[in-house]
Amino acid sequence: MRRPKQLLENEDRLVTRMGAWFPGERVVFRGKDLFNELSHQRWMGLLLYGITGRLFTDKQIQLFEGIWTLSTSYPDPRLWNNRVAALAGTARSTGALGIGAAVAVSEATIYGGRPVLGAIDFLLRAQKHLDKGFELADFVNQQLQQNRLIAGYGRPIIGIDERIEPLTEFAAQLGFRDGPYVELAFQVEEILLKNRFRLHMNVAALAAALAADQGLSEQEYYQYSVLCFTAGMFPCFINERNEPEGTFLPLSCRRVSYNGPPRRSWDESADVNDRHKE
Repeated sequence: MRRPKQLLENEDRLVTRMGAWFPGERVVFRGKDLFNELSHQRWMGLLLYGITGRLFTDKQIQLFEGIWTLSTSYPDPRLWNNRVAALAGTARSTGALGIGAAVAVSEATIYGGRPVLGAIDFLLRAQKHLDKGFELADFVNQQLQQNRLIAGYGRPIIGIDERIEPLTEFAAQLGFRDGPYVELAFQVEEILLKNRFRLHMNVAALAAALAADQGLSEQEYYQYSVLCFTAGMFPCFINERNEPEGTFLPLSCRRVSYNGPPRRSWDESADVNDRHKE
């Protein structure tokens, strides 16, 4: 609870541990000079430093960039969040509003942000379970009984995830294929398939495992993932922005299935209003 004393103590006072801009002089970014100490950082490296407060190696930064490139950046306007960006383009909205709205709806429950967060949460809890000496199969079965699903396993529309193989190969090239959480993710898939649950691993589990192997916490991984779909959103917005206005997924009135009151004439509506007045 914010007590009056706390509010008064912070009136006309801004305290931050993250950084500050000194006009005409310098910028401090999490305690480091942006122009001198962080100037060599790639954008992904700076993003990760801003989220975690830790500096990552070039190979780690390549890995985090590759996760986005190979698993989240499909420029397909049929995808739920890309569709929002495309609709913004066809409505002649601005790019900032269109992409912002598309990012907001990326936190979907069945797919998108929620499974992304759920996948790393599951893997972190599974590892704690193993550290206590329990069996992984027992933990997997318990999760299925409680929730009837496991985030990162199974996929709408099709069971096999085409992104697993290229992302696994990419991680192997960088030396990150055999991390403990990646091995754990594949062990869970083996248990699910062995017990005939027909739940193959999807890329959410693999990406979460790769991030966990690099030391990201649940919330750090979530923050990292917020912008992960944007590379596919911009093409969808731009394409519809360049097409005739309003031509993206139009629906004629005759395609609307309506079961409400029958259509009335204006005269009948006027009579009803007159009777109400009386």
